[in-house]
Amino acid sequence: MAQFRPNLVVTGTEPYAEDGWQRVRIGDVTFRVDAPCSRCAMVTVDPARGEKRADREPLKALAVYRRGARGKVYFGQNLVAENAGNVGVNDALVVLE
Repeated sequence: MAQFRPNLVVTGTEPYAEDGWQRVRIGDVTFRVDAPCSRCAMVTVDPARGEKRADREPLKALAVYRRGARGKVYFGQNLVAENAGNVGVNDALVVLE
């Protein structure tokens, strides 16, 4: 998980469930799901050693089944906050659309 540097991590869903979300609420904040998050080579850097992995994982594995039309590899979604508010650890995510 550290290799992906996420801002938010959601548990308790099917893999890639976020691909079907349009709007969600976490804590006091409603978010619009803006676009899939394309991943660069930084996810191949081992955060503990600061060295690039020779096997290019996990990007190599994701590229097999998460490659978009323009060749980019996607994992996660970019969210845009629609209002100000607080988001806390263990806040539930509610799918609105």
